[in-house]
Amino acid sequence: MTAQGLQNVTVWILPILFAITLHEAAHGYVAKWCGDRTAQMMGRLSFNPIRHIDPVGTILVPAIGVLTGAFIFGWAKPVPVNFGALRHKRRDAALVAGAGPAMNVLIALVSIILLFGAGFLPGVAREWAADTLANSVYLNLVLAVFNMLPLPPLDGGRVAVALLPNPLSRQLAELEPIGLLIIMGVLFLLPMLGDAVHADFNLFRPLVQEPALWLEGVLVALVRAVL
Repeated sequence: MTAQGLQNVTVWILPILFAITLHEAAHGYVAKWCGDRTAQMMGRLSFNPIRHIDPVGTILVPAIGVLTGAFIFGWAKPVPVNFGALRHKRRDAALVAGAGPAMNVLIALVSIILLFGAGFLPGVAREWAADTLANSVYLNLVLAVFNMLPLPPLDGGRVAVALLPNPLSRQLAELEPIGLLIIMGVLFLLPMLGDAVHADFNLFRPLVQEPALWLEGVLVALVRAVL
Protein backbone atom coordinates (compact mmCIF):
# COMPACT_ATOMS: atom_id res chain seq x y z
CA MET A 1 0.00 0.00 0.00
CA THR A 2 1.34 3.46 -0.91
CA ALA A 3 1.76 6.20 1.69
CA GLN A 4 -1.15 8.08 0.10
CA GLY A 5 -3.33 4.96 0.25
CA LEU A 6 -2.47 4.43 3.91
CA GLN A 7 -3.31 8.05 4.71
CA ASN A 8 -6.68 7.72 2.96
CA VAL A 9 -7.46 4.64 5.04
CA THR A 10 -6.55 6.27 8.36
CA VAL A 11 -8.78 9.31 7.81
CA TRP A 12 -11.76 7.16 6.80
CA ILE A 13 -11.60 4.32 9.38
CA LEU A 14 -13.27 6.10 12.30
CA PRO A 15 -15.89 7.99 10.25
CA ILE A 16 -17.01 4.78 8.53
CA LEU A 17 -16.97 2.71 11.71
CA PHE A 18 -19.01 5.14 13.80
CA ALA A 19 -21.38 6.28 11.04
CA ILE A 20 -22.49 2.76 10.14
CA THR A 21 -22.52 1.08 13.55
CA LEU A 22 -24.04 3.89 15.63
CA HIS A 23 -26.76 4.22 13.00
CA GLU A 24 -27.79 0.65 13.82
CA ALA A 25 -27.42 1.13 17.57
CA ALA A 26 -29.84 4.07 17.43
CA HIS A 27 -32.54 1.84 15.94
CA GLY A 28 -32.18 -0.55 18.89
CA TYR A 29 -32.26 2.10 21.60
CA VAL A 30 -35.35 3.82 20.18
CA ALA A 31 -37.06 0.45 19.75
CA LYS A 32 -36.42 -0.30 23.43
CA TRP A 33 -37.80 3.12 24.38
CA CYS A 34 -40.91 2.27 22.35
CA GLY A 35 -41.44 -1.10 24.05
CA ASP A 36 -39.36 -3.65 22.07
CA ARG A 37 -36.50 -5.28 23.98
CA THR A 38 -35.44 -7.67 21.23
CA ALA A 39 -32.07 -5.99 20.63
CA GLN A 40 -31.34 -5.92 24.35
CA MET A 41 -32.18 -9.62 24.79
CA MET A 42 -29.87 -10.48 21.86
CA GLY A 43 -26.97 -8.44 23.23
CA ARG A 44 -27.15 -5.85 20.45
CA LEU A 45 -28.26 -2.85 22.53
CA SER A 46 -24.91 -1.09 22.69
CA PHE A 47 -23.09 1.96 21.36
CA ASN A 48 -19.93 -0.17 21.20
CA PRO A 49 -19.20 -0.30 17.43
CA ILE A 50 -17.63 -3.75 17.72
CA ARG A 51 -21.06 -5.24 18.56
CA HIS A 52 -22.43 -4.13 15.19
CA ILE A 53 -19.52 -4.79 12.80
CA ASP A 54 -20.28 -6.88 9.74
CA PRO A 55 -16.98 -8.17 8.32
CA VAL A 56 -18.07 -7.61 4.73
CA GLY A 57 -20.30 -4.53 4.99
CA THR A 58 -18.37 -2.62 7.67
CA ILE A 59 -14.80 -3.55 6.72
CA LEU A 60 -14.31 -5.10 3.28
CA VAL A 61 -16.74 -3.10 1.13
CA PRO A 62 -15.84 0.35 2.57
CA ALA A 63 -12.13 -0.52 2.37
CA ILE A 64 -12.48 -1.27 -1.34
CA GLY A 65 -14.23 2.07 -1.82
CA VAL A 66 -11.49 3.98 0.02
CA LEU A 67 -8.59 2.23 -1.72
CA THR A 68 -10.05 2.52 -5.21
CA GLY A 69 -11.50 6.00 -4.84
CA ALA A 70 -14.96 4.66 -5.65
CA PHE A 71 -18.20 5.51 -3.87
CA ILE A 72 -17.88 4.54 -0.19
CA PHE A 73 -20.72 2.21 0.68
CA GLY A 74 -21.27 -0.12 3.60
CA TRP A 75 -23.54 -1.53 6.26
CA ALA A 76 -23.49 -2.98 9.76
CA LYS A 77 -25.29 -6.00 11.18
CA PRO A 78 -28.95 -4.94 11.34
CA VAL A 79 -30.25 -4.49 14.88
CA PRO A 80 -33.23 -6.84 15.33
CA VAL A 81 -36.55 -5.07 15.90
CA ASN A 82 -39.89 -6.73 16.60
CA PHE A 83 -42.30 -4.12 15.27
CA GLY A 84 -45.20 -6.09 16.73
CA ALA A 85 -43.90 -5.33 20.24
CA LEU A 86 -43.99 -1.56 19.78
CA ARG A 87 -46.57 0.21 21.93
CA HIS A 88 -47.91 2.49 19.18
CA LYS A 89 -47.32 0.53 15.99
CA ARG A 90 -47.29 3.18 13.26
CA ARG A 91 -45.87 6.09 15.25
CA ASP A 92 -43.17 4.01 16.90
CA ALA A 93 -42.24 2.27 13.65
CA ALA A 94 -41.57 5.72 12.16
CA LEU A 95 -39.51 6.72 15.20
CA VAL A 96 -37.42 3.53 15.10
CA ALA A 97 -36.77 3.87 11.35
CA GLY A 98 -35.88 7.56 11.62
CA ALA A 99 -33.51 7.02 14.54
CA GLY A 100 -30.65 5.82 12.33
CA PRO A 101 -30.52 8.87 10.02
CA ALA A 102 -31.07 11.13 13.04
CA MET A 103 -28.00 9.58 14.67
CA ASN A 104 -25.97 10.28 11.51
CA VAL A 105 -27.02 13.94 11.63
CA LEU A 106 -26.05 14.08 15.32
CA ILE A 107 -22.62 12.57 14.59
CA ALA A 108 -22.13 15.12 11.79
CA LEU A 109 -23.05 17.94 14.19
CA VAL A 110 -20.59 16.72 16.82
CA SER A 111 -17.91 16.37 14.11
CA ILE A 112 -18.47 19.97 13.02
CA ILE A 113 -18.10 21.18 16.61
CA LEU A 114 -14.87 19.20 17.02
CA LEU A 115 -13.66 20.49 13.66
CA PHE A 116 -13.77 24.03 15.00
CA GLY A 117 -11.40 22.94 17.76
CA ALA A 118 -9.04 20.93 15.55
CA GLY A 119 -7.02 24.06 14.76
CA PHE A 120 -5.64 24.07 18.30
CA LEU A 121 -3.85 20.73 17.77
CA PRO A 122 -0.16 20.54 16.74
CA GLY A 123 0.74 20.24 13.03
CA VAL A 124 0.40 16.60 11.95
CA ALA A 125 -2.38 15.86 14.44
CA ARG A 126 -4.25 18.96 13.28
CA GLU A 127 -4.18 17.87 9.64
CA TRP A 128 -5.23 14.29 10.44
CA ALA A 129 -8.03 15.38 12.77
CA ALA A 130 -9.34 17.94 10.29
CA ASP A 131 -9.42 15.42 7.43
CA THR A 132 -11.04 12.74 9.62
CA LEU A 133 -13.70 15.08 10.99
CA ALA A 134 -14.44 16.54 7.54
CA ASN A 135 -14.91 13.01 6.22
CA SER A 136 -17.18 12.25 9.17
CA VAL A 137 -19.38 15.26 8.39
CA TYR A 138 -19.69 14.40 4.71
CA LEU A 139 -20.19 10.65 5.17
CA ASN A 140 -22.78 10.95 7.93
CA LEU A 141 -24.87 13.52 6.08
CA VAL A 142 -24.76 11.53 2.84
CA LEU A 143 -25.85 8.42 4.76
CA ALA A 144 -28.61 10.34 6.50
CA VAL A 145 -30.03 11.74 3.27
CA PHE A 146 -29.57 8.49 1.35
CA ASN A 147 -31.30 6.44 4.04
CA MET A 148 -34.23 8.87 4.16
CA LEU A 149 -35.10 8.36 0.49
CA PRO A 150 -38.78 7.33 0.67
CA LEU A 151 -38.44 3.80 -0.65
CA PRO A 152 -38.33 0.67 1.54
CA PRO A 153 -36.23 -1.03 2.79
CA LEU A 154 -34.43 2.28 3.39
CA ASP A 155 -35.35 4.03 6.64
CA GLY A 156 -37.14 6.80 4.79
CA GLY A 157 -39.31 4.23 3.05
CA ARG A 158 -40.25 2.65 6.36
CA VAL A 159 -41.07 6.07 7.81
CA ALA A 160 -43.30 6.71 4.80
CA VAL A 161 -44.99 3.30 5.16
CA ALA A 162 -45.71 4.09 8.82
CA LEU A 163 -47.12 7.56 8.14
CA LEU A 164 -49.03 7.23 4.85
CA PRO A 165 -52.73 6.32 4.78
CA ASN A 166 -53.39 2.57 4.55
CA PRO A 167 -53.88 2.15 0.77
CA LEU A 168 -50.72 4.10 -0.10
CA SER A 169 -48.83 2.53 2.80
CA ARG A 170 -49.57 -1.00 1.58
CA GLN A 171 -48.63 -0.19 -1.99
CA LEU A 172 -45.31 1.31 -0.91
CA ALA A 173 -44.58 -1.59 1.46
CA GLU A 174 -45.03 -4.03 -1.42
CA LEU A 175 -41.97 -2.50 -3.10
CA GLU A 176 -39.63 -3.54 -0.27
CA PRO A 177 -38.41 -6.81 -1.89
CA ILE A 178 -37.20 -4.88 -4.95
CA GLY A 179 -36.49 -1.54 -3.28
CA LEU A 180 -32.72 -1.91 -3.19
CA LEU A 181 -32.66 -3.01 -6.83
CA ILE A 182 -34.59 0.11 -7.81
CA ILE A 183 -32.25 2.32 -5.78
CA MET A 184 -29.09 0.72 -7.17
CA GLY A 185 -30.47 1.00 -10.69
CA VAL A 186 -31.46 4.66 -10.41
CA LEU A 187 -28.42 5.90 -8.48
CA PHE A 188 -25.62 3.74 -9.88
CA LEU A 189 -26.55 1.92 -13.09
CA LEU A 190 -28.38 4.86 -14.67
CA PRO A 191 -25.28 7.12 -14.50
CA MET A 192 -23.25 4.35 -16.15
CA LEU A 193 -25.81 4.24 -18.95
CA GLY A 194 -25.56 8.02 -19.20
CA ASP A 195 -21.80 7.81 -19.61
CA ALA A 196 -22.28 5.31 -22.43
CA VAL A 197 -24.58 7.67 -24.35
CA HIS A 198 -22.72 10.84 -23.29
CA ALA A 199 -25.59 12.14 -21.15
CA ASP A 200 -25.83 13.14 -17.50
CA PHE A 201 -28.13 10.66 -15.75
CA ASN A 202 -26.48 11.14 -12.36
CA LEU A 203 -29.40 11.37 -9.91
CA PHE A 204 -27.19 10.70 -6.87
CA ARG A 205 -26.00 14.30 -6.98
CA PRO A 206 -29.42 16.06 -6.84
CA LEU A 207 -31.09 13.43 -4.64
CA VAL A 208 -28.32 12.86 -2.10
CA GLN A 209 -25.16 14.96 -2.43
CA GLU A 210 -26.76 18.38 -2.88
CA PRO A 211 -29.24 17.96 0.02
CA ALA A 212 -26.37 16.67 2.18
CA LEU A 213 -24.24 19.72 1.37
CA TRP A 214 -27.20 22.01 2.06
CA LEU A 215 -27.71 20.32 5.44
CA GLU A 216 -24.00 20.69 6.17
CA GLY A 217 -24.29 24.43 5.55
CA VAL A 218 -27.22 24.64 7.96
CA LEU A 219 -25.32 22.76 10.69
CA VAL A 220 -22.14 24.82 10.22
CA ALA A 221 -24.16 28.04 10.46
CA LEU A 222 -25.87 26.74 13.61
CA VAL A 223 -22.56 25.86 15.28
CA ARG A 224 -21.04 29.22 14.34
CA ALA A 225 -24.06 31.02 15.79
CA VAL A 226 -23.75 29.13 19.07
CA LEU A 227 -19.94 29.24 19.37
